[in-house]
Order: sequence, then C-alpha cells, then structure tokens
Amino acid sequence: MTRTVTSLASAPFTRRRFARLATAAPAVLLVGCGSILPAPGQPPQLYVLRAGGHPAADLPKVSQQLLIAVPGATTALDTERIALSRSPDTFDYFANAAWTDHAPVVVQAVLVESFEASGKAPAVARDLPSLRADYILISELRRFEAVYTADGGAPTVHAGLATRLVRMPDRVIIAEEAAERSAQAGENRMGPIVVAFGQALDALAQHVVGWTLRRIAADSASPGRRRPLPS
Repeated sequence: MTRTVTSLASAPFTRRRFARLATAAPAVLLVGCGSILPAPGQPPQLYVLRAGGHPAADLPKVSQQLLIAVPGATTALDTERIALSRSPDTFDYFANAAWTDHAPVVVQAVLVESFEASGKAPAVARDLPSLRADYILISELRRFEAVYTADGGAPTVHAGLATRLVRMPDRVIIAEEAAERSAQAGENRMGPIVVAFGQALDALAQHVVGWTLRRIAADSASPGRRRPLPS
C-alpha cells in the first residue's frame, strides 16, 4: 500500500482548499499509549507542517549568523506520532496518523523556515557539528498536543517552547523565556486538527523569531561586543 504525504502549510487556508482537505481526511480515531502503531496493512497518513506566517515588518535586521538546534523533548513528544490529551493526567496518540519526522525535528524545520522568511538574518541553519555561528537557539518542546475537553467537541492544539539564546563561542546564555500558542480545530477530524497544529506552531515560531532577533540586536549593540563572524 502506498503512503500518502499530506502537506499542510501554516498559512491561512482558502475555503476551497480547506473543504478539500476536510473531505479527504478520515474521522478521528483515538488510540492509547499502549498501542500507538497502526494495524498491519494500515500505514499511517503522513502530515508535514511548514512555516506560512508573515513576519512582523518592524523586526530588527541583524548581521550575525544563527543556528537552530533540534528542540529537546520528553519521550512522549519525541516521536512521529501525533499527540493528544483527554485529561490532565493522560497522554495518547491519534491512530493511523503521523508526522513525517519526530515532532522536535518538525518544529526545528518550521523555526528555520520562519527565520529565513523574515529576511532579517544573513544566515540561518540547523545546528550541525560542521557549522559555526554567532548564536545558537536552544529550546525544549514542552507542549505539542491536541487537548480535548469533557464536552467532546473539537480539540484545542497547544504548542509550547522554552528557548535559550546562546552567544558563541563562549556559550553564554544571554536570554531565555517560555512561550506557548494555541489554536482551536474547526472540526473533530484529522484534517482540521492538523491545520490547528500548523496555526499554533506558526504563531509560536513567529513569536520566537521576533524575540530572538530583538535579543541578538540588543546583545550585539552592547559595549565591547565582538564583531560577527566573517562570511
């Protein structure tokens, strides 16, 4: 059986595009932590999230290079399965639905794309051993799940990151914060739920972009700050 990869950008959806997505999406099936794998012969529907927001026009432009590390995460979130919660003390996954990579890698990709889309930094890349930069953004993925309430309606998606901006090469943390964004799914079906994941993550990414650029601009302007790495 062929796996289908559904691409869902975080940008606002047209009515026609959303209607096509919602019609094609299967009804939501829930599965507990003890059985997160699809049944034999039923490969999961794969979903990808991409940055689609519009960066704020008033963000400062910096001359420093930036690397984005893969966010850390607990075992429950460090998976390709799409997470949900039906009570404060339970954690489950949607059946037959998955991200194209582990959730932290998906979040890292959206962050990199969001920084690139801002056009405010000369070079932004994933953090790799072969690369060096002026700053590294380190983060922890604390929330990335669809939360159901007792009324049984469509869930609300929560995306949360704790971020630390590290100046290189001395590896000094110059700023840190925790931020969270949420989005209500329009319907209790997999398509609209993934749309809400994209909206929550994109809003969070846009916040992180603005926060990071402002901290870099302030740090590089402080007295005695070193010059950026040569290109």
